[in-house]
Amino acid sequence: MIGRSEEQKRSGDRETGPSSKRLYGPWSRGTKMLDKHFVLRDRTKQFALRILKVCDSLPKTDAGRTISRQLLRSGTSVAANYRAVGRARSQAEFVAKLGVVIEEADESVFWLELLGEGGIVPEHRLGELTVEANELVAIFVASQQTARRTSTKRSRNVLAPPIARSPDQRLPRSPDHPITR
Repeated sequence: MIGRSEEQKRSGDRETGPSSKRLYGPWSRGTKMLDKHFVLRDRTKQFALRILKVCDSLPKTDAGRTISRQLLRSGTSVAANYRAVGRARSQAEFVAKLGVVIEEADESVFWLELLGEGGIVPEHRLGELTVEANELVAIFVASQQTARRTSTKRSRNVLAPPIARSPDQRLPRSPDHPITR
């Protein structure tokens, strides 16, 4: 394990704490992927902070307030839900939580486009933020597709349970089976 002291290695003590838990998703394959996870965590947090600033600068009209609330919820939710992805307990939960992140990021793109196209904020002021939101959507969609593919490969490697048979077609039992003893 990475980060174990020489004494821990000799004594066989296992590391405890969050880093010793089983990780799912792309970072389950090593530290390089774990680094990518933390980069994306920071990136989504920075995205949320930028959303906060945009929402604070929106005009205090009915449209501005309504879109501000919606954008604030969806934009900050991207970061919060991506953190939850890192705590997935299974591959299926990882894929599902990533789906929530994708929905929120895509909703943020919609509200940003609406702000620009509706003339509430000049489009050139939203350009970089909209590009970032679209990039996050693309990254998370690709990650979800990869996770689904690896999940499907794993499930194909699992042996299928025996086919159910009619009572007259019984499966042979081993001599150690409790009923045949």
